[in-house]
Amino acid sequence: MKGFEPTSFREKSFVVIFGDDTQLGRLFDIVLIGMIILSVTVVMLESVESVRTVFGQQLRYAEWIFTVIFTIEYLFRLWCVKRPKGYALSALGLIDLMSILPSYFSLILPGMQVTAVVRVLRVVRVFRIFKLVQYVGSTRILLSTLKASRYRIAVFLVAVSTLVTIVGSFMYLIETPGSGFTSIPMGVYWAIVTVTTVGYGDMAPATPLGQALASMLMLMGYAIIVVPMGLFASEMVKADRTAPRLGSRNSTTCMKCPEVASDPDVHYCSYCGRNLKK
Repeated sequence: MKGFEPTSFREKSFVVIFGDDTQLGRLFDIVLIGMIILSVTVVMLESVESVRTVFGQQLRYAEWIFTVIFTIEYLFRLWCVKRPKGYALSALGLIDLMSILPSYFSLILPGMQVTAVVRVLRVVRVFRIFKLVQYVGSTRILLSTLKASRYRIAVFLVAVSTLVTIVGSFMYLIETPGSGFTSIPMGVYWAIVTVTTVGYGDMAPATPLGQALASMLMLMGYAIIVVPMGLFASEMVKADRTAPRLGSRNSTTCMKCPEVASDPDVHYCSYCGRNLKK
């Protein structure tokens, strides 16, 4: 952190763990990301029966080793910040906590360790390491675009839902149970799969009338897909025109820690936790 001279071990630890301007800080983040990727890989391999049969015990040991390391790291983060509650309730703090809880929950509910894959969310720190934070602001444009087009998209979804319900019901009347259309919900399921051009192939009409209706629905599917893309694209262009250009906003400084600059999007100082908007 530029301009911030740590004196105590606690402050030096804060610079290494939360900062990225020092060599040790970057090394810490790179090692942490590597361990996160390895731990997620361990969880994924444990779900493969053939691998679990041979290396199940070793994978469980590795998972607990990573859990203990991440627990110590989380507690260390709480210790080195001046306001632990501010960090604990922040987005990254909650993600860090969620990444270690599944393993402990698995002691009560076996199988919960699978949810430890949420640790991959912690890899967002790669944006800070490789100086990509400036591009994260583009997420705001995406969110504003979704918000602006939510009503038109809702109307579109209602129309599509009505269409697949009607077509699915007709397919239930036209086709036989032997073709897989055993109920109206199954017919609606087939209509959704068809209109979205997914086409699993688990159900297919066998009668000429059913095949004709399916052909019409397939052609309509291509036209339907274009509609939400057009709505989203138009709102995206509007949001991009009104959004501030990258680099036009300055960093936010804390009145209590004026030498520590924070990202303009944050509401609290990254060191002392003071509210920057007041």
